[in-house]
Amino acid sequence: MGWVTNRTRAAKAGYRYQVSILQAEFSLTQVLDRPVTGRVFFEEVIRENLDIGRPSQVQLIFDRRVSKKTPGRFRTRVLTDGVVPSLHVDYKTTRIKQYPKEGRALRTATTINNTRDFGIGKLLKNLPALRQVGFQANRRLLDVQKISHDCSIGEDAFDRVVRPAEVEGQRASALRFGDKRVQALFSVLVVFSLQLRGFNHREMRTLLAQLLGLDPANYPIGKMTYDLRRLLLHGIIERIPHSHRYQLTPQGLRIALFFSRTYARLLRPRLAQIMPEAPPIAAPLRAAFERLTTEIDACCREERLAA
Repeated sequence: MGWVTNRTRAAKAGYRYQVSILQAEFSLTQVLDRPVTGRVFFEEVIRENLDIGRPSQVQLIFDRRVSKKTPGRFRTRVLTDGVVPSLHVDYKTTRIKQYPKEGRALRTATTINNTRDFGIGKLLKNLPALRQVGFQANRRLLDVQKISHDCSIGEDAFDRVVRPAEVEGQRASALRFGDKRVQALFSVLVVFSLQLRGFNHREMRTLLAQLLGLDPANYPIGKMTYDLRRLLLHGIIERIPHSHRYQLTPQGLRIALFFSRTYARLLRPRLAQIMPEAPPIAAPLRAAFERLTTEIDACCREERLAA
């Protein structure tokens, strides 16, 4: 009642009240159908869209011409709050913030701090026009963002190999990356001579035993049968029709090559370089780890933490 009385008095005195827009936020939240891979996806989005804040990109997002006279800094900022990253894009006093929300969604929010940035008045009647600008900016950001690969494809392919498989009621144990026997299996599968006409149980057993440092004559037939069944159910190999021979599937060839080469040429030699007991060598990776250790020790000393 008091507010009405004051308003009436103000009206009689010639004053008028008008509601204006000081700040408006328009957000778009997209719920992920695979929350577990959401963080991985967003990290790839950040990594491959660091140029999103350039004038050429900003004018696409906000549908406004950007020239040398346009005020404001054009930049892309990646911020972390704890361990949650966020992507920020600025246009004059307007900002877009994009971040994973509660690990289950991707949230894109445009905050307009000055309606004049878009030639729109501040009165409340201009809210529909401002709303259109905000939501269109959210959509355009998603449209211009790019990612070079689908993160979930690689994760799915890796999981299908390193986790137990079940096909039509048949179960097979996992092909663990780094397991000595599994790495030997993959190394044998990519032998060129086996690619020409496939391979049988005996040929595979002979080569596998040699890689494991065992006598082929004494290598258990049951073990080889077990491994061939695992490879079949994981989709790495397939039986050649009307024969007792096997061949790699297109997917299996890629997996066998990647697993065997990554382990032999990247993981094993690089780990040997950085382990503390390794002899000092002039390797960039070793030097980087030494610098990291030095910096961590220095931080501990500064904070008076025990080593």
